[in-house]
Amino acid sequence: MVAAKILVVDDNKSVLSALEILLQFEYSEVNTISNPNQISSYPNLASYDIVLLDMNFSAGVNSGNEGLFWLREIRKKSPETSVIMMTAYGAVDLAVQALKEGAADFILKPWNNDKLLATVKSALALRNSKKEIDSLKKKQHSLKQHINKGNDFIVGNSKALNQVMNLVHKVAKTDVNVLITGENGTGKELIARELHLSSGRKDEIFIGVDMGAVTESLFESELFGHTKGAFTDAKEDRAGKFEAAQGGTLFLDEIGNLSLQTQAKLLSAIQKKEIVRVGSNKPIPVDIRLVCATNCDLEQMVADGLFREDLLYRINTIQIKVPALRDRGDDILVLAEFFLSRYMNKYGKSGLRINQAAQEKLMAYPWPGNIRELLHTLERAVILGEGKVLKPDDFLLSNKAANPSTGSPRTLEEMEWLMIQTALDRHGGNYSAAADELGISRQTLYNKIKKGT
Repeated sequence: MVAAKILVVDDNKSVLSALEILLQFEYSEVNTISNPNQISSYPNLASYDIVLLDMNFSAGVNSGNEGLFWLREIRKKSPETSVIMMTAYGAVDLAVQALKEGAADFILKPWNNDKLLATVKSALALRNSKKEIDSLKKKQHSLKQHINKGNDFIVGNSKALNQVMNLVHKVAKTDVNVLITGENGTGKELIARELHLSSGRKDEIFIGVDMGAVTESLFESELFGHTKGAFTDAKEDRAGKFEAAQGGTLFLDEIGNLSLQTQAKLLSAIQKKEIVRVGSNKPIPVDIRLVCATNCDLEQMVADGLFREDLLYRINTIQIKVPALRDRGDDILVLAEFFLSRYMNKYGKSGLRINQAAQEKLMAYPWPGNIRELLHTLERAVILGEGKVLKPDDFLLSNKAANPSTGSPRTLEEMEWLMIQTALDRHGGNYSAAADELGISRQTLYNKIKKGT
């Protein structure tokens, strides 16, 4: 016996009895009503999986209009319930009209028992499919909201930040590609998320990809996906980031560190608005909003032959430059208080405050690692601070900001950092060129920078 609720609506009591006897051995609950006017007030109508509904109730009337009326009423009150129409008058146009109105199927009286049971079984399968799809949609929506929510916020009220936010909210209303520039640690991904959450795609997913962490050999698989058997470790079909971001926003961070070969592949996908999985020749259309970010000078890289000019034009319809923390004035202290509150909660401390001398120290420091460095500085201060008042000595600021001409690094770590900064400055922020000069791989350089900031 199948666990399902079935309601039969017919003014002929012989029909009701026959269907009740036939169906009660197949389904867990079968109920009947002879007056269709009871449908409007029938208890828990939405809990029924199937309704078998007669098309005609008034004597001498066989137009089917009564059945179509009650079909619409049932659809309003319980849109997921599958409705099977019944009539003794077979007419193709009436059947077509019923299906257009949302009926699951149509049977004629007198019926064949086996055929009727098969029809009910198919209608129940349709009902269960609708329930499953609805459940999946709800889970997908919940997952998208969870992913899009993030854990960080844009904090501050400086003129420099307000100008950026005004531009973000203006551009968000469109679907144009956006390039976000700025130093490492300035919060470029937060700006990208704000663009997404302020756009018409806010209910869809935001997918971020750190291009600096994607090796060239895995570029196509990561962005475009692959089919089973496309390469040694491809044990199943896998969607890439372009497909995953369908309908939403795709954020490509560190875009300036792509090789010319991978730039060409990315350009092709953007121009055609379609991708091809590795190991396949079937194009897949994609609908995304593309947002890219970099700390490199892409125009200089174009002049040096390191970045494709046509790709720059594609990703740079609108450019948003995120200001360095040192250019945001009192936002330094606003952010410090924000992070202080966060880490007091995280580490179970309360009542901490930053004294005036420490505030002056934070304001005077140039913050080469920007917001990311400030965040780590506050976390260390909360963990290591012993009193309720955080003093200048509680804030361990790096000498990485020292200028080689005015101050010498005191540790091996500081020397390494200065070498990295010098190489990056010399090559306009391009990781590949700087890594070649330093004699290390691009991935090693990227990891050192991430660790250092």
